Amino acid sequence: MSWIALLTGWCRAVVMPRALLAAENLALRQQLHVFKRNKRRPRLKPRDRVFWVIVSRLWHDWRSALLIVQPDTVCRWHRAGSRLFWRWKSQSGRPRKDRQLRELIRRLARDNPLWGVPRIQSELRLLGYSVAQATIAKYLPNRPTCRPRSPSWQAFWKNQLPEIAAVDFFVVPTATFRLLYCFLVMSPDRRRILHFNVTANPSATWTAQQIVEAFPFEMAPKYLVRDNDGIYGHVFCERMAQLGIAEVPITPHSPWQNPYVERLIGTIRRECLNHVIVLDEAHLQRILSEYFAYYHTARTHQALDNNSPSPREVEPPERGLAVAQPMVGGLHHRYFRQAA
Repeated sequence: MSWIALLTGWCRAVVMPRALLAAENLALRQQLHVFKRNKRRPRLKPRDRVFWVIVSRLWHDWRSALLIVQPDTVCRWHRAGSRLFWRWKSQSGRPRKDRQLRELIRRLARDNPLWGVPRIQSELRLLGYSVAQATIAKYLPNRPTCRPRSPSWQAFWKNQLPEIAAVDFFVVPTATFRLLYCFLVMSPDRRRILHFNVTANPSATWTAQQIVEAFPFEMAPKYLVRDNDGIYGHVFCERMAQLGIAEVPITPHSPWQNPYVERLIGTIRRECLNHVIVLDEAHLQRILSEYFAYYHTARTHQALDNNSPSPREVEPPERGLAVAQPMVGGLHHRYFRQAA
């Protein structure tokens, strides 16, 4: 058998071209290298697969040298490599938009959930960007398709605030230990105080009259949020119905359901009334009038973009030095710029 094998090898060396013989030798050596690995079952690595894919493209008789894999397997590797190549080619061939534009597209989509791709494209065109609809759709954040899009709760609430007013009482003790009752009417829209008054003997008739004074000339809101105090009697309810205002009483013992006016009362106490001694009704009226003037024109609110209920103009340093104006008897100050 050894002579026969030797004779066969000599004949193949004589008959076969030298290039084919070298290719067959290379293929057999590669498979021998795989078999020599210290594993029970030979496992091909990515570099082995690449080797056979390249050999299959250069040597037409490559199937005759295969021992550890099937020819169909090598063909499958080649098809997978072709798919990866063209996927990379298609991605790299189309230039990617810069980061600023991608973030702007996502921001428009987040801020405006009712907008579709054409609406975003129109807005981008007005901002100086010429972008195709397919590009915009590519960078849009994932949106649920099983239910219609809707604005956020914050946007919904802001749209309702102009139609809502909130009222409440708070008690102020005087220097002689009398109790004075202050009635507030507030618009949550810009945290504005629409009306206030002070009395030592509140009644339903007096309270209803305050609402009339707060909303003259058919400017009444659609809804009025209040607590369940007994002062809001039958006369008050009748006056609200005449003005076309729907009352919205909160749940008993739940002040957090009327948060704007409750927070306002706490602010009045912390920033004003806790630092003065009230003498009588006239004195309390004057103190609150001064504080509300400061509150509307100078005091900033985080919920109002760090501005006041009556918006203040931004004054750059070029206008001059910062000058302080005392308000509320010096308890607070307003700062503005004055040319030197």
